[in-house]
Amino acid sequence: MGVLRSKSYDVPVISVGNITVGGTGKTPHVEYLIELLKDDINVAVLSRGYKRKSKGFVLADKDTPMEQIGDEPFQMKQKYPDITVAVDANRRRGIEKLIEGKAGKNIGVILLDDAFQHRYVKPGINILLVDYHRLVIYDELLPAGRLREPVKSKDRADIVIVTKCPQDLNPMEFRVITKAMKLYPYQQLFFSTHEYDIPHLAFPEMADGEQIRSLDDLKDKHILLLTGIASPKQMEHDLLPYAKELTPLTFGDHHAFKQKDVERINEMFASLPAPKLIITTEKDATRLTTDRLSDEVRKHLYVLPIHISLMQNQADDFYKKITKYVQKNSRNGILVKGKDDHKSKDSDSTGDRPRTISFRNI
Repeated sequence: MGVLRSKSYDVPVISVGNITVGGTGKTPHVEYLIELLKDDINVAVLSRGYKRKSKGFVLADKDTPMEQIGDEPFQMKQKYPDITVAVDANRRRGIEKLIEGKAGKNIGVILLDDAFQHRYVKPGINILLVDYHRLVIYDELLPAGRLREPVKSKDRADIVIVTKCPQDLNPMEFRVITKAMKLYPYQQLFFSTHEYDIPHLAFPEMADGEQIRSLDDLKDKHILLLTGIASPKQMEHDLLPYAKELTPLTFGDHHAFKQKDVERINEMFASLPAPKLIITTEKDATRLTTDRLSDEVRKHLYVLPIHISLMQNQADDFYKKITKYVQKNSRNGILVKGKDDHKSKDSDSTGDRPRTISFRNI
């Protein structure tokens, strides 16, 4: 209604979020943006730090514990130590502290994690994530459905990404979803799919010689899939063809693992027949670095990195949309690499196959 004002800033701000309860893949999409921009400009990520044990503004460094900033910001800082990561539930205050701090003059873009509903800041680009398996256009407001605000709120988005799409989605399905979303001409629609990198040991110092070099190496294994995320079903579905037998052990999103949980993990893994291993997500791994896990679990606990790939040969269009905005609104007017440089380095020239940007395991 215009009673409360949204504030703009003289640094490019890109918001990534959703209007639903449950996971739509925010962290992998923020990481995708980091990958697109980090080599060309100084990137800062501002999150609220969900379930952290601190209050107010916290600027992370390489030694900041997960409990002080939350699992998702901690994951991003560990993977990308050269970017700026901060948390503050008050996004205005967080942005102002970032740009007024020592590193502020060098920050070229701020990525707001989970901020689509934070109306006190007016981002330059608002990205709305929509789960393919539960499209907002067919959902209802809480408590009948999972919408946190009316579906009309999608009109605020500059970019809408339908996430977690099956990799074999056919052209007719793309067209049906595009028509059903009923976006305005000023909005752009993209589709993304989740892909998996090679699992790596959570505790490499405990390695006993066995290595996983590809997902195919899981096919003779009994797998305990340990998750504390909002929507684990897709991961279960994706891994099932690779496992001899898959046993899910599911906790709530951002679950803080307690002694009784660790004992349950130890007992369930001990009960599985050999050969066996545990797979968990990067986010869950940040909350599992505990000595209470049995040696057997620690030797066989693997982290499965997830990245997103844009479909329908849309990656270059997305890159141009993002970098054009950042370049136009940058305080120093610099984005060091143009579209031709980027295309020669990253673009996929093999037709309609999704282009993938793989994340480093740091």
